[in-house]
Amino acid sequence: MVESVFIRTKLPTTDNKIEIYSDGNDDYTAVLGEYYSENCLIYGQVIKIREGGKVVEKIKKLIYGNPDTKQIETTDVENYNSILRERLGRLVRKTKCISKKKSALNYALGFFQFHWNWMDPLPCKKTPSMIENLSDHIWSWNEFLFYRFAV
Repeated sequence: MVESVFIRTKLPTTDNKIEIYSDGNDDYTAVLGEYYSENCLIYGQVIKIREGGKVVEKIKKLIYGNPDTKQIETTDVENYNSILRERLGRLVRKTKCISKKKSALNYALGFFQFHWNWMDPLPCKKTPSMIENLSDHIWSWNEFLFYRFAV
């Protein structure tokens, strides 16, 4: 996973550091150090203490850099995972909509991610692709289905 993030993101610099926050899995600490220089990395962990299935305390640890402890959260990823399970039946536990092939799951995720990033506006009336200046408008299904790539 870390290699995939490394390949798909712009290489961080000391002036433009990459910020990563995770749960208390210590494997990330060693692996992140293999891919990123400590001067270009901000990394913190949030460890949730549970009692009776409920979170009773959150411990936030600074690992690399000096992140603001208020920023150390995993809620964005947890929220996105919840949205995926809500909107893609094949990701629901105990479902009848199972993908029999990994490629079918990948295609379904690709369609969803395109819809999410290019077609489904946020409350600010922009899509994530518009916020990142990758698009100047909300895409329609017609545009998606008949888009011609430059060769």
